[in-house]
Amino acid sequence: MSQTHLAVFDCDGTLVDSQHNIVAAMAAAWRAHALQPLPAAVVRRVVGLPLLEAVASLHPMGSRETHLTLTDNYKEAFHSLRQQPDHHEPLYPGTVEALDAMKAAGYLLAVATGKSRRGLDATLSRHGLEGRFMTLKTADDGPGKPHPHMLVEAMAEAGAGPGTTVMIGDTVFDIEMARNAQVRSIGVSWGYHNPDELRAAGAAGVIDEFGELAALATTLLGDENATR
Repeated sequence: MSQTHLAVFDCDGTLVDSQHNIVAAMAAAWRAHALQPLPAAVVRRVVGLPLLEAVASLHPMGSRETHLTLTDNYKEAFHSLRQQPDHHEPLYPGTVEALDAMKAAGYLLAVATGKSRRGLDATLSRHGLEGRFMTLKTADDGPGKPHPHMLVEAMAEAGAGPGTTVMIGDTVFDIEMARNAQVRSIGVSWGYHNPDELRAAGAAGVIDEFGELAALATTLLGDENATR
């Protein structure tokens, strides 16, 4: 590849299966306010959004003060869960091999996630993934998904353009962020939004296993006439 090629990965629902901890932390936050915990399927719908926005979406009748307190309660609960000896947040099958394959194909790697930097660092450390990504963009860095800010910043740091960048994610927020940045996107079928939603949002393709990623990304970015 003569130009800089960049593969940007979402984290929750794409690289790691963190839904159990997300749902449990949200339930703990709700209980702290004597609210009935929400079904897991409802909570999964907002994964990827900035946390305060996700909380507000889940509790639309609450005040901003309540949303801020719920957000703090969630952070405390999630941090507590992470310290438990039975904490379980596994990588999806083939994650490490996919990162290796993308690097071997000439891609720089990045992350763009709605997690905090502290949360992302903890996840990467737990799975021995530190140092694999040339840049990490989190909820601490500015506007969250689907705003294009994180993706634009990642491209600027990598020296890549929209035509040589691909976003990989599991939610419509990932796909919409890519579209807003005029970047092609690939959805994954194992995350928190279904494949039909990802395609409707603008994903150029949806993979069912990580082993399909490198070939599809190279095909997409090698097609100069593809629609972004």
